[in-house]
Parts: sequence; structure tokens; C-alpha cells
Amino acid sequence: MGKEIKLNDRIVFGNHNPFVLIAGPCLIESKQLIDETAATIKEITEKLNIPFIFKASFDKANRSSINSERGPGIEKGLEILAMVKEKYNIPVTSDIHEPHQAKLAGEVLDIIQIPAFLCRQTDLLVAAAKTGKIVNVKKGQFLAPLDMKNVVVKLRESGNEKVLLTERGTTFGYNNLVVDMRSLPIMRDLDVPVVFDATHSVQIPGGQGTTTGGKREYVSVLARAAAAVGIDALFTEVHPDPDQAMSDGPNMIKLDDLEELLSKVKEIDQIVKKN
Repeated sequence: MGKEIKLNDRIVFGNHNPFVLIAGPCLIESKQLIDETAATIKEITEKLNIPFIFKASFDKANRSSINSERGPGIEKGLEILAMVKEKYNIPVTSDIHEPHQAKLAGEVLDIIQIPAFLCRQTDLLVAAAKTGKIVNVKKGQFLAPLDMKNVVVKLRESGNEKVLLTERGTTFGYNNLVVDMRSLPIMRDLDVPVVFDATHSVQIPGGQGTTTGGKREYVSVLARAAAAVGIDALFTEVHPDPDQAMSDGPNMIKLDDLEELLSKVKEIDQIVKKN
């Protein structure tokens, strides 16, 4: 029996429950984009009977260039995410970058996400933990999976046992990431459910000079491999037209391709978790 974290009656992470999908555009580009994308993903996941949490960032604080689009900011961004939550009756998540954002974000978000670059920031982790919400921490590209033990301890000692850890690739030389699938069982052994981030794992950080590149053609390959190892949730960023997206376009998958990807991952997930 593994660690189980319950968000609601439909969404339960861990303990051999079906995988949960965490998905949406990288950035809140507009209310219309978020509305349309949330509606489409909900339709797909209801058809496939996959639990779904909507994700989009209100601020991309770690962009490669100072001139890159960052998003609408926390107040407007949370307003749009609250609209999605109420209109479509689906949980929402986004990332925070500074401790003072945690309380306000916790009033709307069902899961607080901690970016990989900030996964060791103690004050940020403590603030997120104190919201009482589920906290999903992305493993730093610079960390070994077992190093996440200290992150888990920080959250638990701050009074929060509802911790998810996300694998999103490890730095390999310059401008490249690789995924060591051993990370998933290693982090699960810390008694936490694990998430696989299939889209950020195919990034080429800084690979386009002032922007990050990526190889979206490998998203399906890695997602299926991770499902075969065993995951509690799949994180994917999707966009109707990734090549025109304001952030992370090269590694986001096209919304039209999501159903096929999820069908394959679900089939593998069911085989792996079959009693």
C-alpha cells in the first residue's frame, strides 16, 4: 500500500488509483484561450474517464529573456482560474514563485505548484505548506531524486502531509535534459505519490538563445515509458496552436493530439495497476 492523497471523491493520487491528468496551456495568454482549452480537455477526459486538474501559470517568473511574455499576474490570473473552476467544476493549479503569493493563491488553487528551479527554497515551501492545500513540487533539474527527501521533510515539518513530487528531467550537459525513469520509484519510496511531467522533460533549456526550445515529438514516448514504470499523475502542457504560444511552444503538445496520447497512457496505466 502506497501513500494516498485525496483531493475529492473523484481525484485520488497514489495507492494504485488511476492516473490523474494535470493539463492546460503553459501560460494564461487570454481568458478566451483558457476557457476554450479547459472546455476541450474536460470533454476529452470525460470521454476517457480520466480525472482532470486544469493548470496554467499566471506568471512565468523564470523566462530566458527579460522581454519574454510573463502573463497577467497573480490577481488577474487567479480570477481567470477561478472562472474555470466554477464554470467547469474542475480543480485548478498554478505555480507560485514568492512566499507572499501562497496565501492568495491558496484561496483559489486546489494544488499549489512549486517550480523546479525553486524546489529548495525553504520559505517558499513553508508558505505553500501552511495553505493546507496539496503541494506539488517539481524536482530540480540539478537534483538527484533521493535529494527530494529534504524537500518532503520541509513540507511535513511545516504541517503538511499532502505532498506530490514531479519528475521533469535532469540537466545533461548544456541545453539538454534526460529522464531517468528510476526517479519515479525512488521518489515514491519517500512515501509520496509521483507525477511525470511529459512536456517539460523534452525541453531544450535556453536552446533558442532568448527562449527555450523543445522536442514535442518525444512527449508521447516519455509519457508511455513513465506510465509503464508507474505514475500517479501525468502533467502535460497543451495548446491549440503551440507554435504560436507565448511560452514553451516547442515542447507543448497540440490540443488535437491529446486524446490519442491519453488513450495510450491509460491503456498502459491499467495494465501496470491491474491487481
